[in-house]
Amino acid sequence: MLTLHTKLSKPSAAGQIAAQLVLPYELREKCRLRATLDNGEEVAVFTVRGTVLRDGDLLTGEDRRVIRVVAAPEPTYTVTCADAQALLRCAFHLGNRHTQAQVGDGFLRIRADAVLKEMLLGLGATVTEELAPFEPEAGAYGGGHGHHHEAGQHSHLLAPVPLRQKIHRPGDAR
Repeated sequence: MLTLHTKLSKPSAAGQIAAQLVLPYELREKCRLRATLDNGEEVAVFTVRGTVLRDGDLLTGEDRRVIRVVAAPEPTYTVTCADAQALLRCAFHLGNRHTQAQVGDGFLRIRADAVLKEMLLGLGATVTEELAPFEPEAGAYGGGHGHHHEAGQHSHLLAPVPLRQKIHRPGDAR
């Protein structure tokens, strides 16, 4: 099984992509994960706790193949309002409930949640259900920026790689 543990920061590596790892946000924020690439190959992903894999991130392992992370479409609500102040009010109330939100040009996107939908409708928002990639804000303390280098192939190890750790899926036999 291929083990992915290093994030590449050089965009030129994108030309060498061997496969894609398509995951919903919930799985992109896990620090230990067993998954399947778009070509059917199983992989193990090891990251430092708190790391979030973002759409377009490039990962590699011992064999140096480059794997692109893709944000999978998932059930979301896209929130729009008649004006910026109303949208800001919705953002405030979502933040007050510690709800992860993606901030776009004139919209917010959240995971589908019927209680939040009712609250937003009560605030005068338009809430549209859709399957869409979910990329919430990293947060003020989430390290939402990276350092990119121009020269050479830069990468950093995401986490110590256990030599023989097995990753279990809920449906696996014990």
